[in-house]
Amino acid sequence: MRKRIFWLILSERKFIMICFIVYVLFLFYITLFAWNHGASLGDEGPGGRNYNLVPGLSIYRIAVFSPTYIDPLIILLGNVLLFFPLGFFMTHLFKIKWPLLFVTILGFFVSLFIEVNQFLFTQRVANVDDLILNTLGAFLGALFALTCRFFNKWGQNKKA
Repeated sequence: MRKRIFWLILSERKFIMICFIVYVLFLFYITLFAWNHGASLGDEGPGGRNYNLVPGLSIYRIAVFSPTYIDPLIILLGNVLLFFPLGFFMTHLFKIKWPLLFVTILGFFVSLFIEVNQFLFTQRVANVDDLILNTLGAFLGALFALTCRFFNKWGQNKKA
């Protein structure tokens, strides 16, 4: 009986919406407030802003100068995976006419907002490669949500 009452109060959609809100709070905390070791030297650094406007440059530097092969994977996949939930949740929660296009553009602008704020207000690195990888992550999240939706509908049609 308790289980049924819980699910009446907290429907699947409400649960996913709560997860989405927690994700957005986490996204902004991790990108704007949490210290990223190694991204910048802060007050001990050379001074001025720390940024990269050349596409591919930081990816190249990470690949060439990292002491292990794990570091580039963590950094690059981390940027993609950080925005994967944005694409998934936006596609899953909201009825959007062109979800892949909309979510990709949304991912780009959310990432741009974060990168501009990192440049202006934090001692972090504003990086065009992060913008590219984050946008890719949002796109892949939306693609995954659409794939799940397709197979869910396909499975339901097969049962009928």
